[in-house]
Amino acid sequence: MIGLDVMNWLSWSLLSALFASLTAILAKRGVAGVDANLATAVRTSVVVGFTWLLALATRQPKAFQNFTTATWVFLVLSGLATGLSWLCYFHALQLGQASRVAPIDKLSVALVILFGVVFLGEDFTWGKGLGGLLIVAGAITIALE
Repeated sequence: MIGLDVMNWLSWSLLSALFASLTAILAKRGVAGVDANLATAVRTSVVVGFTWLLALATRQPKAFQNFTTATWVFLVLSGLATGLSWLCYFHALQLGQASRVAPIDKLSVALVILFGVVFLGEDFTWGKGLGGLLIVAGAITIALE
């Protein structure tokens, strides 16, 4: 098995994409016939429990000492954005096909490119611009199918 220490950003990103695709398929089946908000709460509870177990099992001594007020504020805001995203995603999955909902959800990639430039000072390149436009075009193409 490949050690976690040899994994780079691309390896982790590809695994994220794999698990995100499974999330869409499994969530579509799980949300059928139930309240989308309650389904999101169940999913979120599993995520919370799993991530706390993982964080506690792998944490370094004194891990919380590096947390600043800004760290807490941004992580809490990120958590709120995640929760809102998941609630909207589950409602969309309840109403639409997973193969159409997921690409629209991935418009977030194009928005991250834009927000990264505007708020984080990241470089805007032709590759990022073209890639973002292709993502938007692909999502629109699938949505209008």
